Amino acid sequence: MAKLINDTDFIKLPLYIKGKVRNVYDLGDKLLIIATDRISAFDVVFPNLIPNKGKVLNSISEFWFNKTSDVIPNHMLTTNVESYPEGLSSFKEELQGRSMLVKKIKMVEAECIVRGYLEGSGLKEYRKTGSICGVKLPAGLRQADKLPEPIFTPSTKASEGHDENVTFEQLANKIGSDLAQQLRDISIKLYNIASSYAESRGLILADTKFEFGMTDDGLVLADEIFTPDSSRYWDMNEYEPGRPQKSFDKQYLRDYLETLDWDKKPPAPELPEEVVKKTEAKYLEAYERITGRKLEV
Repeated sequence: MAKLINDTDFIKLPLYIKGKVRNVYDLGDKLLIIATDRISAFDVVFPNLIPNKGKVLNSISEFWFNKTSDVIPNHMLTTNVESYPEGLSSFKEELQGRSMLVKKIKMVEAECIVRGYLEGSGLKEYRKTGSICGVKLPAGLRQADKLPEPIFTPSTKASEGHDENVTFEQLANKIGSDLAQQLRDISIKLYNIASSYAESRGLILADTKFEFGMTDDGLVLADEIFTPDSSRYWDMNEYEPGRPQKSFDKQYLRDYLETLDWDKKPPAPELPEEVVKKTEAKYLEAYERITGRKLEV
């Protein structure tokens, strides 16, 4: 049975950030990112753990960082626990497959979202305004329709609660027009590369989000990339616009939660075992479909 990781108190290093899913530790000029098996939905963390979820997220990011390193540098140094400093190699069982040693970089305060299809918060905004983040779209589009071309719809990072969608102009005013243009160009390029690859694996990459940072040498891709938590993947064979699609992200869990009498505020309800197992299966299938490999569990 897979070892479940909820917290990482066994790491005796300064805690840099504790996110909903990841714990990040400070190693001076490096960071140790550990993907736990925690799961969140509607910005609330649940009491249940999802077996292998952390390994799926970490391994998919590693796969894509390697695949896109010729397009843009990234912050990944290694995922081999035996080469970690500070005596961390003694925690190989806990860390192997779910952790990554990365460069410490100055993060850009923006989430770079690219949408190729109409779904999620973009669909809601389109139905109200006919546009997404200031990008005007053709009238009459249905749920899950493919957009005429991928669009860049950024949001600003919020320290608490939901991030706020902004227009490209608002982003440029905040971080500078040159950097905003650079982020838009590289984000759309990365999306197009991954979208084409996903189609070769029988998947549609509907939308995704990136985070970037700066080093002395320029822009660097950071955080996670093209995981089921940061991207919306659909099964190409079952794709049918005008309705929700079979998804490999947390949409299954969200759909279940919508059937509950829960106000989407903490504390989160306990998840039934069936929901936990089906959610795990979604993550494992995403890994196998994307990478063509079986996850070592």
